[in-house]
Amino acid sequence: MSGRKYGYIRVSSKEQNPARQEDALLKAGVVKDYIFMDKMSGKDFDRPEYQLVKRLLKEDDVLFIKDLDRLGRNHRMIKEEWKEITMDIGADIVVLDMDLLDTRKFKNGMEELISNIVLELLSYMAEKEREKINKRQAEGIKKARQNGIHLGRPKIEVDDFEYYYDQVYNKEEMTAVEAMEELDVSKSTFYRRKSEYEKNS
Repeated sequence: MSGRKYGYIRVSSKEQNPARQEDALLKAGVVKDYIFMDKMSGKDFDRPEYQLVKRLLKEDDVLFIKDLDRLGRNHRMIKEEWKEITMDIGADIVVLDMDLLDTRKFKNGMEELISNIVLELLSYMAEKEREKINKRQAEGIKKARQNGIHLGRPKIEVDDFEYYYDQVYNKEEMTAVEAMEELDVSKSTFYRRKSEYEKNS
């Protein structure tokens, strides 16, 4: 017997419009009364509506989300949550923007395989993003040296820092520590760039 369909929406602030996510969930067959929404950061899973829908989930129920970022940003924690919902509770998860991430299609012991695929996918995406940032930094250093400019520690390009500044201080999608790790800069360098960016803005 098929279970109940639940939907989960997360937006990072009260200003963001959840309509796009809600429309996708409704089209997937989720009744509006069973759609739960948090307006807060995805840095962890300490979110009241998410915890509520998780408590409601039973075996054979299905949890729908628009995309994986709506579940969270911490790769390790996402895998743990994924495993708990699909293996411990026995419910399914459907990520509407990624056809592969639909556990209803994989039964008979395949749930753990899919969980591992999710982790590998997230890790791959994070690694490629880091490589792109490092490549851009290296290109900037090379160009500066060609122009006779002596550099000490690599200076973060404004475009890169603007993105992380927005993620930390406007969208609250990550912490300052997470941004420092992804930019591979020290605390003093990060806050110096923050002061420079705010002054120039």
